[in-house]
Amino acid sequence: MLVKASPHIRDNSSTQKIMLDVIIALCPAIIASGIIFGLRALLVIAVTVIACVAFEYLYCFLMKKPIPVGDFSAVVTGILLAFNLPSTLPLWMAVIGAFVSIVIVKQLFGGLGHNFANPAIVGRIVLAVSFTGRMTSYAFPQFEGGVDALAGATPLVATKTADLPLLQLFLGAHGGVLGETCAAALLLGGIWLVARKVISPVIPLTYLATVAVISLLAGQEPLVQLLSGGLMLGAIFMATDYVTSPYTLTGKLVFGLGLGVITCAIRFWANSAEGVSYAILLMNLFVPYINNLTRQKPLGGVKKK
Repeated sequence: MLVKASPHIRDNSSTQKIMLDVIIALCPAIIASGIIFGLRALLVIAVTVIACVAFEYLYCFLMKKPIPVGDFSAVVTGILLAFNLPSTLPLWMAVIGAFVSIVIVKQLFGGLGHNFANPAIVGRIVLAVSFTGRMTSYAFPQFEGGVDALAGATPLVATKTADLPLLQLFLGAHGGVLGETCAAALLLGGIWLVARKVISPVIPLTYLATVAVISLLAGQEPLVQLLSGGLMLGAIFMATDYVTSPYTLTGKLVFGLGLGVITCAIRFWANSAEGVSYAILLMNLFVPYINNLTRQKPLGGVKKK
């Protein structure tokens, strides 16, 4: 038996149900990526999902541990990893990203609930560092004539030299990785997760608001920054990961603020055009300290002398 302090709150939530809600929330972006980048995008998603599930099954089987593939967490990791990849990436590289995400980041640290960072984020960063050329070879959609594999820069690069229509950014008609282009689809998924009470809106709203304010102060167009790059994807689906985000309200505010500051610092003053992945990874490392410093005092409790 576990003896814990009241109040005791019970519901019928489970890891499987939560992950199913996340998968449903990701469906609009999956459909959008297929429309924008073609069947190759769906193939990349399928490969990363199958690879993530297979690696989790094989690792747990070989280590004689309970096999958790039925909780669908590996499926979610596979989709999120694919969303951080361009549709032109060779499939064997995507499999390497799946191995890093599942085996190295997740299972070697104890499995679901024990990973120090978001597995898909680390997988994406490893691929970006190892295969920079391939990871920045973005497909550019041309709805009248298919997909031009290397036709244009991403919005974050393009905004350094030209203005992009906000509607084009919102609907995803531009180059980039699979899950970052269509902000409309990502917002639909975010609304579903908030309505289902799977995530709290505190981290995404704080993150986006911080980026908007700093962009305005830095002389950048806030809406362009919000709709460009992986900001929406990171804020809604990756920064809100239960394991790697704070559990207190104050901690969530601090977490979102830190994400916004680091993202803008990298975007505006570093050599990299994008900073979302690195911001999430860095803030993931600070989560244990944020939780400790923002932990609520029990009702009637007193500090130790």
